[in-house]
Amino acid sequence: MANKPRTLYEKIWDAHVVETRDDGTSLIFIDRHLVHEVTSPQAFEALRLAGRKVRRPDLTLAVPDHNLPTTARLDAQGYRIPIADAQSAAQLAALEANAPAFGIRYIDASAAEQGIVHVVGPEQGFSLPGSTIVCGDSHTAAHGGVGALAFGIGTSEVEHVLATQTLQLKRSKTLEVVVDGALGTGITPKDLILHIIGEIGTAGGTGYVIEYRGKVFEDMSIEGRLTVCNMSIEAGARAGLVAPDEKTFAYLAGRPLSPKGADWDAALTWWRSLPSDPGAVFDKSVGIDAGDIQPTVTWGTSPEDVVPIGGAVPDPASFADPSKQAAAAKSLDYMGLTPGQLLAEVPVENIFIGSCTNSRIEDLRSAAEVLRGRHKAANVKWAIVVPGSGLVKMQAEEEGLDRIFTDAGFEWREPGCSACLGMNPDKVPPGERCASTSNRNFVGRQGPGARTHLMSPAMAAAAAVAGHLTDVRDLVA
Repeated sequence: MANKPRTLYEKIWDAHVVETRDDGTSLIFIDRHLVHEVTSPQAFEALRLAGRKVRRPDLTLAVPDHNLPTTARLDAQGYRIPIADAQSAAQLAALEANAPAFGIRYIDASAAEQGIVHVVGPEQGFSLPGSTIVCGDSHTAAHGGVGALAFGIGTSEVEHVLATQTLQLKRSKTLEVVVDGALGTGITPKDLILHIIGEIGTAGGTGYVIEYRGKVFEDMSIEGRLTVCNMSIEAGARAGLVAPDEKTFAYLAGRPLSPKGADWDAALTWWRSLPSDPGAVFDKSVGIDAGDIQPTVTWGTSPEDVVPIGGAVPDPASFADPSKQAAAAKSLDYMGLTPGQLLAEVPVENIFIGSCTNSRIEDLRSAAEVLRGRHKAANVKWAIVVPGSGLVKMQAEEEGLDRIFTDAGFEWREPGCSACLGMNPDKVPPGERCASTSNRNFVGRQGPGARTHLMSPAMAAAAAVAGHLTDVRDLVA
């Protein structure tokens, strides 16, 4: 029926179908393509071998982020400091050469606008409501925070989008996660999404696109929405969405790559039509009471392994599923934890505040507020803050946040993916723990043998002060 109520996802999908095929898949037009150094070299080389051009270089943006060291990039004379790791250097050099060769806008590693691709996209106004966005990175879901259908793709798909500006996809099912009420004092969007993943599991969103609905998300800042959508992939979902609203439009207005003039007015008309219609039917629905959410921390090696900070490490035998029992036992062995151990008694030696999940200005402000006038504990050996972009870094410095961090014993770094993943020099030593604001706590994710506890920036800052996992509310009450 033409007038059937539709969800936000269905509206975006329907607007981008080029053709639907007999096998049930559709060819979908891609509005925006973000490219970084890790998944693009093979794709560009394949284009060269086939004699193809990039179909829409004007809809493509290249940004280096994964392999970049976050220490100083220029020497005293303004020359680049060579990158020690040969593979990282080669990938970064390939992106720097490929982007201009194919007519793609490229943000240089030393430019103020450089940063993590999922921070740069919304910040520049490249990521827009109602658009389809892809990148060779699973956390592309972050851009759903501005109402974009955004998802990660593999290297062969990167090549396909570069060559055709389309992708062949199967339509996803829809899952609404409704959170009503109000988050308590000290409870952040990171606590919320960790709680959600704990509730539905890392397979709870498989086959679905999640739309986050309810008063909590309506009240949430755009930066908070970006954090929540970023980790939709950790719940197994294809993407995460929050309906665009006046807050979204105010955030995007005037950004360098946002529409201007009449184009902006036309865009607003389209964007305001996007929220799910009253009566739209979702394939699955989950309801959560905001009052149930506490500061949340992971204990294992999966993002679903979460407990409130006041809780204890679970006993593997407490899980009904034998496979989960085995996985939990394996996780505890890797993490060096014992059943019944209180999370608030677990010491940490390393602190990482950054990543595409939690490196925006609001994240840095919340961590700085905890650290103001305090210092990291003696047992904390390594503590770094990595802004999500050069523009975030400049704003933080204008607000004096960098001095709060350095006075507290933290290192203030250059933008990049950093210790979110073991692909650059910022690795957690084997066997040591890290209170991390990143998105994954997989085995070896932050370096071989690294033990990762995921949490909010405020909670990571509190752990730095205490020297162990702790409830931030005890410090800022």
